Amino acid sequence: MSTYPQRVRDNILPLSVGSTLPEAFEEWSFTERTEDHEQPIETCQLCEHEDLRYHFEIRNSLTKKTLWVGSQCILKFGLSVFESGLRLSEGDAKKKLDRLMQKMRLESCIRALEKLATAEKSEILSNALEYYKKNKYLSPKFAFVVLWRLQSNKVDHSPSFFKVNLKRGKYQRDLQDMKLSHVHVIWPALSSSQRDMAIRMGHSAPGAAEFFNR
Repeated sequence: MSTYPQRVRDNILPLSVGSTLPEAFEEWSFTERTEDHEQPIETCQLCEHEDLRYHFEIRNSLTKKTLWVGSQCILKFGLSVFESGLRLSEGDAKKKLDRLMQKMRLESCIRALEKLATAEKSEILSNALEYYKKNKYLSPKFAFVVLWRLQSNKVDHSPSFFKVNLKRGKYQRDLQDMKLSHVHVIWPALSSSQRDMAIRMGHSAPGAAEFFNR
């Protein structure tokens, strides 16, 4: 079995002009193209890491060859990431890739909601879809209905991709008055600070078995 460094060399050097890894890495940059495969079923074409859901395309500026890789390889090997024609620093490159990941997650959430609204022909779900497209988050009540029906219809989705707004007093009151079983449904979509808020309101976290079996 080949080692990790050997796999990287075998995959990138034949597609590059440089004869060493540092030389080769300088030739490659992120093309801005991304792909969400909906499930973690793909492999990084550089390091061969498996179970990737998201792919990022890189291109060699000299040979014009391309590879689909994970975002971590772009950062790990210092491959170029540009913004408005300027090469970004490592920190800014990570921020850009994170933004693109969030964008793909948002689009995934919208696709899941569209499937659900079509399947159920429900006015409340259609309203939730329009609300989410406009605001990029859900109210606690919308979040419960959406996540409950997504689970019931077995629509592929990741609950943690949905964002719940608790900044408004009304939304906080809605969460406080919500049944505990409903709170547990939206729990995966809550941030750590929002979960702390729910606990301060008197709600309890779902048990480990219940949480991971959702």
